[in-house]
Amino acid sequence: MTVGTPERRSHDYVRHGTTSLFAALNVSDGTVISSVHRRHRAVEFKKFLTKIDKTVPAHLDIHVVCDNYSTHKHPTIRNWLAKRPRFHMHFTPTYSSWIKQVERLFAEVTRALLQRSDHHSVQALEKDLREWVRAWNDDPKPFIWTETAEEILESIARYLKRINGSGH
Repeated sequence: MTVGTPERRSHDYVRHGTTSLFAALNVSDGTVISSVHRRHRAVEFKKFLTKIDKTVPAHLDIHVVCDNYSTHKHPTIRNWLAKRPRFHMHFTPTYSSWIKQVERLFAEVTRALLQRSDHHSVQALEKDLREWVRAWNDDPKPFIWTETAEEILESIARYLKRINGSGH
């Protein structure tokens, strides 16, 4: 893409299928454990949790922050977790996914890999996702809050004051 040239979109876009990227972000060092699956069911999520279990040193507890998607609470998952006390599940309230740092990671995958990309098959997409994660882990970057809690709360207060009475 040339600077100053409008983005072009093809009128004949063809979707070649979809895949799911499961990602576990180590918030302290920025490394990622990932898994790519064609479906997003309890079976695939359990495989991902098993990969995390095998990858993370046994002496460490694992805190998993998930949204409230039913797959994460399926009986198969609950039974698997009951046998692994080092796993601690934390479910975010509805509409609060912005607080999860892994969402920032997904935004980076989108910006750096998926936007304006052209994958002619699901296999090509999955290969590129795996390669992107490998490259990320070669030079991981933890996401760091740049504002204090007070600054964030002040910003929210200013916003609420601005929209108060505007019908929103």
